[in-house]
Amino acid sequence: MRRIGLLSDTHGFIHERIFTFFEKVDEIWHAGDIGNIQTADRLAAFKPLKAVYGNIDGQDVRIVHPMHQRFKCEQVDVWMTHIGGYPGRYERYVKPDIFTNSPDLFISGHSHILKVIYDQKYNFLHINPGAAGYKGFHKVCTAVRFTIDGKEIRDLEVWQIPRDEVAPTF
Repeated sequence: MRRIGLLSDTHGFIHERIFTFFEKVDEIWHAGDIGNIQTADRLAAFKPLKAVYGNIDGQDVRIVHPMHQRFKCEQVDVWMTHIGGYPGRYERYVKPDIFTNSPDLFISGHSHILKVIYDQKYNFLHINPGAAGYKGFHKVCTAVRFTIDGKEIRDLEVWQIPRDEVAPTF
């Protein structure tokens, strides 16, 4: 059994409350737009980190974190990428593999919109954790945590906080 903390679109900022929300997870997964390598390093110092780079990430992040990660967690085939779309609207570069070699869990970020959708057509769960950082058009910052136990994905919980409570004051 593995407890997973999932976030995306931090854009170089992590609110302190996310560490409390992720306190009992076994590992953290970041679905891109990390913002800088220091943000990734801060998460990795807290818990083991799997991450992909996003469209705003520079070479410092891209050297360390790939565009896609496909891996097994317990018995679940996981595919994580930043710009992947969602059921019925997958991005063109993920469609061939989605159609011919579907994962059990498909994770993407980019939209800043929290989505948890079961793809009935291809028989897998899609999760977009929304945006945990304060930069962007979203009104609420979000992240999720869940459990993977064998082939089962369960106990999904959402962290949310109004964006104006997240933005740092300078």
